[in-house]
Amino acid sequence: MMNFRTQFNLYATPPHECSYLSGRQATTIFIDPHFPKDKALYSTLSQHGFRRSGEHLYRPHCHSCDACVPVRIPVCFFEPNRTQQRIWRKNQDLVVKAVAGGFREEHFQLYSRYLAARHAGGGMDNPTRHSYMQFLTSSWAETIFYEFYLQDELIIVAVVDHFEQGLSAVYTFFNPDYPKRSLGVYAVLWEIEECKRLRKEALYLGYWIKNCQKMSYKVNYQPLEYYRHGLWQPKP
Repeated sequence: MMNFRTQFNLYATPPHECSYLSGRQATTIFIDPHFPKDKALYSTLSQHGFRRSGEHLYRPHCHSCDACVPVRIPVCFFEPNRTQQRIWRKNQDLVVKAVAGGFREEHFQLYSRYLAARHAGGGMDNPTRHSYMQFLTSSWAETIFYEFYLQDELIIVAVVDHFEQGLSAVYTFFNPDYPKRSLGVYAVLWEIEECKRLRKEALYLGYWIKNCQKMSYKVNYQPLEYYRHGLWQPKP
């Protein structure tokens, strides 16, 4: 039970095989699925390391491991490195359009293509339209799908939640045929600038895992803040 001016039940999943670190067991806590959620609750819980997946607010809570560390970028202090500056310049020909969260066949086809190329065998293969919507959208979050176009071609979709203190990078998928553009990096850089434009404090990147390659890249965005021992700190 937690208290942020209101009370709700927390539930824990049974221990299961960790998706990120081999040979480890994982447990996730999540807010009562029947408890009414809204943007204000989401904003508060984001300050305590919670994330959204579909309708659910959750946080890792493993008994013998604390490798999953919530991280965020305090955008006013962000300093791009030389590689990021080069990626930013290379993609200035892209045009961005914001659309409300919802199903679009063009998005789903790009998502399926991205997973097949970048995450084959990772448990997300062969998504259905239903699983896609269950993962990325919810009935209570303020979710925007940012479309990035190269001329008339949709090449990136960045799914972003808006709440009081910042933006949450829920998921990004892109056309794998443009490796030299580093589209995933560019999407994060663009989201940082969008945070600044909206006068938000931080971009929330989810969980950093030091020994997991697909989650450790987040340290490339500096300065980075880590949520440890109930506080956001500059170092883990």
